[in-house]
Amino acid sequence: MACYLMKNEIDEIIYTHVADQHEDSLRFLHDCEKLLEREIKVIQSQDYKGVDDVIERVRYINGPGGAACTRLLKKQVRKDWEKENPGFHAYIWGYDIDEKHRADLIEKTLSDYEHRFPLIENHLTKADCHGAADKMGLKRPVMYDMGYPNNNCIGCVKGGMGYWNKIREDFPEVFTRREKQEREIGRSCIKGVYLDELEPGRGRMDMEVMEDCSIMCQMVVR
Repeated sequence: MACYLMKNEIDEIIYTHVADQHEDSLRFLHDCEKLLEREIKVIQSQDYKGVDDVIERVRYINGPGGAACTRLLKKQVRKDWEKENPGFHAYIWGYDIDEKHRADLIEKTLSDYEHRFPLIENHLTKADCHGAADKMGLKRPVMYDMGYPNNNCIGCVKGGMGYWNKIREDFPEVFTRREKQEREIGRSCIKGVYLDELEPGRGRMDMEVMEDCSIMCQMVVR
């Protein structure tokens, strides 16, 4: 939706791919290309194969310093792209009206660049964006339909108890792999509890994103 709102001002649309995302994410990407009538450039880490590779080589999962996979598979890939494409850049971010605190942090930490937040500028919530996409015939990533609040990697190390108990049900092989990695490294994804100690039913997973379309959303898709 951020790209849709500013498609006439964008020089290049870049997608940072991580192999651990649901395969439906690439279907969504190609559907977005058709809707936007623009090619989306896919960039990916050349140093790490995915989340498992990062965890096993770096020997770090998640902690006060953040997740190692986010740093190496997302942030570092962007930084490498910036080095290969020197000059002034203005970034367009998809933070919604409820994420203004994240937008403020971006402007402080990446002050060398100009930043635009079209969803915030148009007072759009995540639900508004889902509703607008539906009206335009764009099928959202399947992880949302499965009840997840975000289209993160399957088995995101930043998830909470409810999230991991749902991963245990939907993707048991990922849960098993991650609980083994925790014990090998001696650090857990969830503060205070290892996954192999997590009792089924603990945590809350009531954050499913439902499609909504406010009057502002309806104005956007006309």
